[in-house]
Amino acid sequence: MSEQPEPAAQPSPLAPSTGLGVLHLFCHPTRSVDRLALERALETATAGGLQVVTVAILGHKADLGFMALGPDLWKLRSFQGAVQAAGLRVTHSYVSLTEVSEYADGVPDEMIQARLYPSLPPPGMPAFCFYPMSKRRSTHQNWYTLDFEARKHLMYQHGTVGRKFRGRVLQVVTGSTGVDDWEWGVTLFATHPDDLKDCVYQMRFDEASALYAEFGPFYTGVVGELDQVLDQVPRP
Repeated sequence: MSEQPEPAAQPSPLAPSTGLGVLHLFCHPTRSVDRLALERALETATAGGLQVVTVAILGHKADLGFMALGPDLWKLRSFQGAVQAAGLRVTHSYVSLTEVSEYADGVPDEMIQARLYPSLPPPGMPAFCFYPMSKRRSTHQNWYTLDFEARKHLMYQHGTVGRKFRGRVLQVVTGSTGVDDWEWGVTLFATHPDDLKDCVYQMRFDEASALYAEFGPFYTGVVGELDQVLDQVPRP
């Protein structure tokens, strides 16, 4: 009787020194999509310490999305593999890390911890939006040629606009410099879909955005339980 091979050893965790790894996956179903396998993938991920937000995506870019957060990048990768093995085709993805802004001196520790270790999704905020962004480096508008105090002043003004939406919009800004194609990933959760529109629109008028911000593609949807989201996914 042949011996059964021993299971592969689990890799040592790969974690940021502070904060969490963040993985956004935007997917379309294939003909082999397996609902039970997706449910098992989510159960395994959450049992392994990941938070997973499931989203029904509007528009042609994707049918459903996942935002997964956790301290171990290996577990994020395992979740990605399980989603693909269950018959979903990932059409867009984004990798980032939770972080605290370098301009956040004096911010209370409670707020710092909430940025590094957010609890998602926030209750009562089912409207969802994700987009990547970077600071402009053009010849005449180069964010990185400004001195620190000038950048800090502009970001304080930027934050003042954002604070007007407290209670209506939760903004989760994650860093991706050296990790993905853009410098930040921005995930918004809101009470109403027009809160998303109003927040992004108003924040584009402050100088930090109007002169120095570059935006990537937007993904918009509705946060729901996995069953609710899967009910909206067409079978090819």
